[in-house]
Amino acid sequence: VQLQASGGGLVQAGDSLRLSCAASGRVFSTYSVAWFRQAPGKEREFVAAINYYGGTTYYKDSVKGRFAISRDNAKNTVYLQMNSLKPEDTATYYCATREGPYNLGSRTYSYWGQGTQVTVSS
Repeated sequence: VQLQASGGGLVQAGDSLRLSCAASGRVFSTYSVAWFRQAPGKEREFVAAINYYGGTTYYKDSVKGRFAISRDNAKNTVYLQMNSLKPEDTATYYCATREGPYNLGSRTYSYWGQGTQVTVSS
């Protein structure tokens, strides 16, 4: 599976962005997808995930109510809608996928996108 992340940018606090993760190579509908992020000098952390059938989602506490993950299996794409962005959301965002149910651990994901930079100014 190949993943292509896009949609990052420089925004002000309170603005919104929508990240996209486009997949190719295999039957995407059997793969769960997660978004992780990594800020400079910090470890990569889990942000959100959606199960392979799209019915179950899970979020890091600090983004609940602000971020929404969704998927369109017909387009082999997963989205991360980010609203009310805060400076602490600044990071490089990565999408990752694994076959079967989602997992919060980054090491359980076999395939990764290249990352897209999100910068939120105060």
